[in-house]
Amino acid sequence: MPRYDIRNDGMGPYAVFYCEACDREFRSQPEVAATIAKDVGRKALGGLLRNVPGLGNALASSTAEDPRYTLTMTPQQLEKAWRQVSPRFRECPTCLRVVCLSCFDEQSGYCNDDTPRRAEIAESQAEQAGAALKGFASALGLGEAFKQVSSAVKQASGAVARCPNDGTTAPAGTKFCPECGSPMTQPVVDVCPNCGKETHGAKFCPECGTKIERQPAGVCPNCGAEAKGAKFCPECGTKMP
Repeated sequence: MPRYDIRNDGMGPYAVFYCEACDREFRSQPEVAATIAKDVGRKALGGLLRNVPGLGNALASSTAEDPRYTLTMTPQQLEKAWRQVSPRFRECPTCLRVVCLSCFDEQSGYCNDDTPRRAEIAESQAEQAGAALKGFASALGLGEAFKQVSSAVKQASGAVARCPNDGTTAPAGTKFCPECGSPMTQPVVDVCPNCGKETHGAKFCPECGTKIERQPAGVCPNCGAEAKGAKFCPECGTKMP
């Protein structure tokens, strides 16, 4: 059971349970029928006691606690309240936090912070956010400006080292992942053979206009031999890109 507190809006106590990751609230329903029945019974019994000589109003008023104002619940009431909202929660087997469905990866069975698909989820969330921004930009007539920004972001993201294990990115040249220590995959440098400027995959150099001739993947750029996954060409020793 996650963190909770008990509230009362005048119809009886109810429990509010909180996601232990995002603090989102999930409320149980107060027992309205029981509250009404207790209130009616309390008033009826109080009226009878007030008519008995010698008891007085004080004893009549103390016959039962008014459920419309109480901020306590019995263990049985709390368990019943938890059963109402528990389908909206999951417990992470790693951190043991009880989190809402939005903070839980059903596919892996872990919370979003501990799932092995963390990088994949983050990428999906980024795509959703990007789609929403694109929709706002189009609605405001800023679609072309958004495309230019998106293009610049893609070019920038291609110039970073990436961890093949968890997807962490870091500045180009970083040899080991700062999160898990795995060797980083370095960005492929695509420069113009004439002026040396970065071409970003263009067919012609954006700086000098030279046509870019690219070798197929796995082919030595110097002699054209098949490298077959080797880091250096088996024919001429040229370092493979």
